[in-house]
Amino acid sequence: MLYFLSDGLYLLLYYVTGYRKKVVLDNLKNSFPEKTTAEIIVLHKKFYRYFCDLFLETLKTLTISRKKMLEHCRIDPGAELLFKELAKENKSIIVVMGHKGNWEWAGNTFSLCCKHQLYVIYHPLTNKYLNGLMCKMRKRFGTKLIPMKDTFRDMIKNRQELNATAFIADQSPNPANAHWMNFLNQDTAVFMGTEKIAQKIKYPIVFVSVQKLTRGYYVLMAELLQRPPYIGTEGDITETHTRKLESDIIAQPETWLWTHKRWKHKRF
Repeated sequence: MLYFLSDGLYLLLYYVTGYRKKVVLDNLKNSFPEKTTAEIIVLHKKFYRYFCDLFLETLKTLTISRKKMLEHCRIDPGAELLFKELAKENKSIIVVMGHKGNWEWAGNTFSLCCKHQLYVIYHPLTNKYLNGLMCKMRKRFGTKLIPMKDTFRDMIKNRQELNATAFIADQSPNPANAHWMNFLNQDTAVFMGTEKIAQKIKYPIVFVSVQKLTRGYYVLMAELLQRPPYIGTEGDITETHTRKLESDIIAQPETWLWTHKRWKHKRF
């Protein structure tokens, strides 16, 4: 029933309302200059089909059972082993990921399968009803939330417990405070917050990837990127996790959030 509704929503969104179609089309063209016009149109449509699935899957979080949640989004054995080893060492971690695959379901699966208490950094919505709904949904399986403005303060406050703090680091930062690099064939401003906080709090950094297997089924993958002490030049950590995300997007482009105006800022 959910995916039947999603098919109808796709027809409405793509052919009737045209929600952000130009933004998505421009993002795809600029990110994949090697693709033909026909290939871009196919990818454009595939993204909107997935976008509708993602929207309804996210709402389904309000009612889905724990058993079904783990059937639809499982954790890769290698990722599970990595988190278990870090828990044995009593190491709290920083998780960095992007808006790719069903990141909401990945958070649920992590909270259900792992010993670390998961905290997700989020930007509160101005609409109080929608904000309350999203918070209820995200906390249903044990995840806790940290408002973006309180990130470092709350991480310091939570240092006595075994936890994982998740940063979704693929949005558009203030260009004056950003690290600039080539990402998907474009000059791109990238958040430095993950790197700066990691250097201060000295937690290992784990990159999490959410791969779509088939419609409605995902697997959570994880890779240890770096451990403290962090050495190298400024921007190294940021470039490392951004390159990982770029590879994931290229491998499965329709599952990234192309509606976001990712490249609205230009370098000074």
